[in-house]
Amino acid sequence: MRSGKELLIASNAYTGEQRWKSWWHLVSTLGLGTGLLTIACLDLPLPVCIASSLVASLVLVRLFIIYHDYMHGAILSDSRIAGGILRFYGHLVLSPPRIWKHSHDDHHKYNSRKLGPTLGTFPVMSTEDYAQASRGQRFLYALTRHPITILTGYVTIFFWEMTLLALILNPKEHYDAAVSIVLHVSVAIALSLISWQALILGMLMPMAIITCIGSYLFYAQHNFPGMKRRHGDDWDHVYAALNSSSFMRMGSIMHWFTGNIGYHHVHHLNAKIPFYRLPEAMAGLQELQSPQVTTLFPMDIVRCLRLKLWDPVEDRLLTFREASNSR
Repeated sequence: MRSGKELLIASNAYTGEQRWKSWWHLVSTLGLGTGLLTIACLDLPLPVCIASSLVASLVLVRLFIIYHDYMHGAILSDSRIAGGILRFYGHLVLSPPRIWKHSHDDHHKYNSRKLGPTLGTFPVMSTEDYAQASRGQRFLYALTRHPITILTGYVTIFFWEMTLLALILNPKEHYDAAVSIVLHVSVAIALSLISWQALILGMLMPMAIITCIGSYLFYAQHNFPGMKRRHGDDWDHVYAALNSSSFMRMGSIMHWFTGNIGYHHVHHLNAKIPFYRLPEAMAGLQELQSPQVTTLFPMDIVRCLRLKLWDPVEDRLLTFREASNSR
């Protein structure tokens, strides 16, 4: 078994993108998503339009992962055409490129390294900090991790936190949030002028689904039974990748729709590995083949959502009830 540094170096063998493949994934995903959204807006039988909108939503989750990889510099980093397309998409889905990159890079740099409010991820309080918090602080903390907050991520996480709040707090630094809001609202108005069906099935429902799935995936990949945290001088990048990031086991179809982001421990080990090479990297590096696992089965979702507080004594995440019983 290789040491952390040796494993990180070994993972570099999988960072090279295959240019034609990157373009194929971008063009085919963009074309499929656009076609399905167009069908959803046409005057066709309503069940056909709804089904097309639902599938389009999943395809657009995949497009978001392609955007995510581009922002990491893993694919198409020097292409102005790809950059223009993907940055436009980032603005449209309320993930302004400047804000996204800053918060997401911070998330990778401090993966499970700090407690409390952390840029670009769901906050985690220790049992001790929660016990000493005021009633208002406890309420706000519980609210940020509540399933309804994740379910309504379109408003709570993407529109409010990622764009509007960022713009209010630092308009000079986060000016591109204004671009996202203006573009998003403008597209919504344009679609409403076509028809209410175009607005709902062509934008609002897909956005609600994309942001809900994205919010949950991001939450569950770092808040799952068995995850470990290390803080301060005990923190290590490779340890955090392998123990604080999950492998979300899915079927091949869902891995396709989610752009292999379920191989999250591999991604956190080396964010320069293109999404389409993550399974290859996991298969090729023995140290990555025994990850912490979760799934999209209902009971696994419930188990992840119930986890609330970090207990440094037990070295695990607890539910509120477990934390209360341990005091």
